[in-house]
Amino acid sequence: MNMILSTAALAALLPLSALACAAHDAATTARGPEVLTLAAATTPAAATTPAAVAAPAPAASVVTVSDAHARSANPRTGAAFMTLTNSGATACTLTGVTSDVADLVELHTHKDDGGVMKMMKIDSLTVPANGTHTLARGGDHVMFLGLRRPLADGDSVEMVLDLGNCGQVPVTVPVDNGAGAGAAPGMGAAPAMGHGHGMMHGRPAN
Repeated sequence: MNMILSTAALAALLPLSALACAAHDAATTARGPEVLTLAAATTPAAATTPAAVAAPAPAASVVTVSDAHARSANPRTGAAFMTLTNSGATACTLTGVTSDVADLVELHTHKDDGGVMKMMKIDSLTVPANGTHTLARGGDHVMFLGLRRPLADGDSVEMVLDLGNCGQVPVTVPVDNGAGAGAAPGMGAAPAMGHGHGMMHGRPAN
């Protein structure tokens, strides 16, 4: 009798055990994808995150600036002069200048028109390969139109020269209102009042 009951009890327990195993397997199966999904979501991201790459430093321009100064003959206009030296094997073209010292910053030159020196805007100027180009009074120069502050001796003007493929050259230009004042006409002196820039723009000449 006892043997029969034990066998019956064991037979009754087997389905319950099977049900418990099935429930455990189902729960494990249900949790498994969540664990795998979490691993799949985190591990590849960490593995494929690219390392930070530093931006390359801009190449130095082959053009250098020397003997620079700025001056102003009146409260509204001024000019800057300098020597540009090109150490490269190809010519460099200065196409523009930026500065916050004036409303307009332009490239200008002088032209002899029937014995009268006239000042006019130009689009660019060229610095020859392995050579120099001088911006001087009575010749090519940087013109400031609509000065935003007076140019007093001892001050300085921040400018950036745009030389296209030859790069951009930042330069700090000291103000020297007396520089070149004694130069001979046509050799760096300012044109006479009423000529040149005053005639072209209705302002006193520099």
